[in-house]
Amino acid sequence: MEFGFTTAAYVVAAVLFILALGGLSGQESAKRAVWYGIVGMALAVFATLIGPGSGLWLLSVILIAAGGIIGFFVATRVQMTEMPQLVAAMHSLVGLAAVFVGFNAHFELQHVLAMDPAVRTGLHGFAELLAHKTPVEQNILRVELFLGIFIGAVTFTGSVIAYGKLAGKVNTKATKLPGGHMLNAAAAVISVLCLIWYFNSGGFFPLFIMTLAALFIGYHLIMGIGGADMPVVVSMLNSYSGWAAAAIGFSLSNDLLIVVGALVGSSGAILSYIMCKAMNRSFVSVILGGFGGTSGPAMEVEGEQIAIDADGVASALDEADSIIIIPGYGMAVAQAQQSVSELTKKLRAKGKTVRFAIHPVAGRLPGHMNVLLAEAKVPYDIVLEMDEINEDFPSTDVAIVIGSNDIVNPAAQEDPNSPIAGMPVLECWKAKQVFVSKRGQGTGYSGIENPLFYKENTRMFYGDAKKSLDELLTKIA
Repeated sequence: MEFGFTTAAYVVAAVLFILALGGLSGQESAKRAVWYGIVGMALAVFATLIGPGSGLWLLSVILIAAGGIIGFFVATRVQMTEMPQLVAAMHSLVGLAAVFVGFNAHFELQHVLAMDPAVRTGLHGFAELLAHKTPVEQNILRVELFLGIFIGAVTFTGSVIAYGKLAGKVNTKATKLPGGHMLNAAAAVISVLCLIWYFNSGGFFPLFIMTLAALFIGYHLIMGIGGADMPVVVSMLNSYSGWAAAAIGFSLSNDLLIVVGALVGSSGAILSYIMCKAMNRSFVSVILGGFGGTSGPAMEVEGEQIAIDADGVASALDEADSIIIIPGYGMAVAQAQQSVSELTKKLRAKGKTVRFAIHPVAGRLPGHMNVLLAEAKVPYDIVLEMDEINEDFPSTDVAIVIGSNDIVNPAAQEDPNSPIAGMPVLECWKAKQVFVSKRGQGTGYSGIENPLFYKENTRMFYGDAKKSLDELLTKIA
């Protein structure tokens, strides 16, 4: 009865998770999709707690309550600008959990195998499951838990480094130890040898050596990726965490964990591929790390940045008929999305055509700008992706760039030595006038100079984005 209910609950939870992923593909259905995920997870946890092998109720309740309290506390304190760091931190916890569960499965297997066969009949839960495995099934289990620990360890250290880069606690430049990819290859070879060793001996030592090698691979892979490519890293680590969960699901014979891990792993991999196309990166180079560097000296930028005040921008907007707004991470930092939404309302009320251009890797998290604009109640139908709007810039009167750098950088097309050479960008410089809302003349998070700021039709609207836009709003009737 318990097993039947758990299986049925797992099937329903899996369907809810699939509906959640499907719903997240659109802004209008995203809120409903989140609730599908919440209900599915609650059902999965409940079914697991009362299903076969359940026990340690007091400890389980205490840990669930503690996790819920910590989660609530973190969620209420984290700002939208810190969401990428939070996601990276969550991925690290998934990886660490996979490592711990894999170790526990190994120790439990060794404990069961050391027991007298006559005594094994009285076991319960996971130990009972292990006691009924044949030698072949035990070897398969060793491979499963080995892979789960390996992927989990890579995910853990990779996510910790990604968090450090996103939070500004670790150097955002692509950095490798002497030896570069050879060190990663050597660590991978050591891991394969440890798999053979562990498969034949079943001892803990090869498992421990492999874990150290995997921890190094995760660290070195992400250290070798530049800060401009962090959106791809976040989606890639999301995929890794899913595959780690799926591998551990096989070890525990937990069907739902396998399904959920496969969903997360495959969706993360697909998203990584889409992001790579958006940045003109090779998917293989992302997996191996070490992209985001230059192949030679960057092209020198000539000219000067010409500033403009709120009156000048207001005058240009008053004369313009078509306007495209390009949001970036600077808008998130300044919490300017509400001001942007108010500006949009005022301009549309005057009969002007206002649209938003969203680059696939705008911000530091996939979909970062879409979430911010939805939060500010910007209409969905005027928020367009790069491929939908790029060809409209030549017929646009004014393009307003708010806190963006790389996604509007002409060097991607003009400079083959640029770190973002070949990356598809929003061609806003083709508009009649371009206004860039920016704090100062710095190169921003990625450290890449932007020739857009020096073009004849570009004017720099310096200052904090929110304060600048609030001042601009007072100039527009």
